[in-house]
Amino acid sequence: MNNFKGVEHLFFDLDHTLWDFDKNSKMAYAQIFKEQSIVLDLEIFIAHYEPLNLIYWRRFRNNELSKEELRYRRLKDTFDACNFTVKDEEILKMADLYLDYLPLHNHLFPNCIESLEQLKKHYQLHIITNGFDEVQANKMKNSGLNKYFEYVLTAETAKTKKPDSAIFQKAMQETGAATANSVMIGDSYEADILGARKAGLRTIWFHTTEEQIPQGEPFVNDLSQIHSLLLS
Repeated sequence: MNNFKGVEHLFFDLDHTLWDFDKNSKMAYAQIFKEQSIVLDLEIFIAHYEPLNLIYWRRFRNNELSKEELRYRRLKDTFDACNFTVKDEEILKMADLYLDYLPLHNHLFPNCIESLEQLKKHYQLHIITNGFDEVQANKMKNSGLNKYFEYVLTAETAKTKKPDSAIFQKAMQETGAATANSVMIGDSYEADILGARKAGLRTIWFHTTEEQIPQGEPFVNDLSQIHSLLLS
């Protein structure tokens, strides 16, 4: 039995938790490929891109490379893996277009809005995201998520990234929440779950992969399960 007694604040991750990053990303690249006349099978590109993007985001999160290096390397390495030659200036152009087009596609995970409608009646809802300020703001606005959240903190604003305890502590201070009455919900076990737990928050893992679930780990496979888990 889980103990979520006394919870008042729910802190959500955005990408891969509420906002369907993979689906929206694929649609953005489809638009870019069409406009830029990239003659490459999109499915092959995406099959290479998605795991490489996760690797580079992890390295970015660990401060091993810059924002600019992340944007360039994930594309460069994907095209190389596809044996498809693209000039550097074209890669940089596509990297810019990607950030412009990504927030224009706003598929959310199943039961996202219905779950937020229910949760907002009982809890204060907030966002902590490692994404970039302008891109995340556009995602929130265009997808209709803004009205559900009282507070949004990006790593760019916080000047640190999950799983660093400092980003969670900043969110606590600025929302007036306490670790004792707060829960972090996210898809990344390292960044969202272990990071938040180290900072003193309780957690719910949004588990959508084949990653092994540690014994006793509070998790959901669908956003609609969060409310009942909080009451358990």
